[in-house]
Amino acid sequence: MDQAETLRNIIKLQNQRTVTNARVITVTSGKGGVGKSNTSINLALQFQKMGKKVIILDADFGLANVEVMFGVIPKYNMGDLIFNGMDIKDIITEGPEGVGFISGGSGIAKLVNLDKDQVKNLVGKLSQLEEFADVIIIDTGAGISPAVMEFILASPETVLVTTPEPTSITDSYALLKALSMTDSYDSSVNKVKMLANRVSNEKEGRNLYEKLNSVVTKFLNIKMEYLGHVVYDDNMTKAVMSQKPVTIMYPHSPASRCYENIVSTLETGHAVSQNAGVRSFFRNVFSRKMKNGD
Repeated sequence: MDQAETLRNIIKLQNQRTVTNARVITVTSGKGGVGKSNTSINLALQFQKMGKKVIILDADFGLANVEVMFGVIPKYNMGDLIFNGMDIKDIITEGPEGVGFISGGSGIAKLVNLDKDQVKNLVGKLSQLEEFADVIIIDTGAGISPAVMEFILASPETVLVTTPEPTSITDSYALLKALSMTDSYDSSVNKVKMLANRVSNEKEGRNLYEKLNSVVTKFLNIKMEYLGHVVYDDNMTKAVMSQKPVTIMYPHSPASRCYENIVSTLETGHAVSQNAGVRSFFRNVFSRKMKNGD
């Protein structure tokens, strides 16, 4: 093989890599305390077991739920990437089973103060995540804050964690209502999938979805899908107290089997979008923040 042919093959491989977009999944909830971060972590671990490389971005700024649940203290966070000139690979902390995570810190919250050149540089750095991961899971804060809405609007896939508690149902509806009232929301681009958490069985999970979806369909311009359910499991509480994910501490528990089924459903229904990927996701998030800061 001559030098020219070698060069052509390298270019070909690079071109192939640019169209292979990492998958971005945003996990959110209408209120805190419904198991959102647990969902992010255990879905990540199940994807990893399937041979995917996964990175979680903890976008619940200031609370550090992911690192607490992993029992790992990160040395760096997003602020170091934005303001201290660090590379993306330097701020990725390795968690259990090889799952990487990025601590949010307060870095992204300060994006309204960045100029366009700084944002362009930041998007370029974050786009490099595709070199390290097949799946990026964004663990947002709870509720309908502007930061949460921006992540949902930028994401092609959003998992909405809801429990049977009346407050969880009403707050999930409030989040969906706020989403439907946003001009940039497009149901054909932003897919919302409800996960029924802490239910007794599959039937209760399906009923919870039908209950919420009937109101959403009647009053909102949103098409919501049912993703699946996670049963109430005492092993989950034990795992949280031990700062270990339930799918690692109790891999054969009822909740762990539910997470396995959910990831299988996500994989089965996944279609690659040419507009998806890390670069597109972060460009959308940060351009919106720039506009909101003007």
